[in-house]
Amino acid sequence: MWKVLLGWSAAVVTATLTGSVVQSQLNLAAIGALSQRISLGDRLGTTVFDLINFAPLWGAVVGFGFLLGWPIAGLLVRRWPDARRVLFPLAGFVAVVTALLVMNAALPVTVVAAARSLGGLLLLALCGALGGWIYLQVVGSTGQRQNGRI
Repeated sequence: MWKVLLGWSAAVVTATLTGSVVQSQLNLAAIGALSQRISLGDRLGTTVFDLINFAPLWGAVVGFGFLLGWPIAGLLVRRWPDARRVLFPLAGFVAVVTALLVMNAALPVTVVAAARSLGGLLLLALCGALGGWIYLQVVGSTGQRQNGRI
């Protein structure tokens, strides 16, 4: 049980931090496209600012998505144990896409600016997939279950 909790936590932290950095850099790229030069110092400063201010909210979104996605992946692993290495990264990917699409549908504006483009949405989803991969690194990807747990 502790290993699963540690794996989920590591997955959430990984997807949160990488997603925050992606969000920062895509926003800065959009500003740069307006003919504004962005210095390395500004890039680093903005990234740190977003890690402090954006990442906690993003982490809650990612964490909630993973809370829903991991049990579904676990059920699918029971049916297809050999697909474990694919199913958890896929669950992370789908969890992030689903969370962003639900937020976009429910709110009057796109809260996560990076998700305004397909490319940004996919990059954020890849951060979720990375989280799923990290989960497997922590809990093990052998497909062996202990006491019926994923």
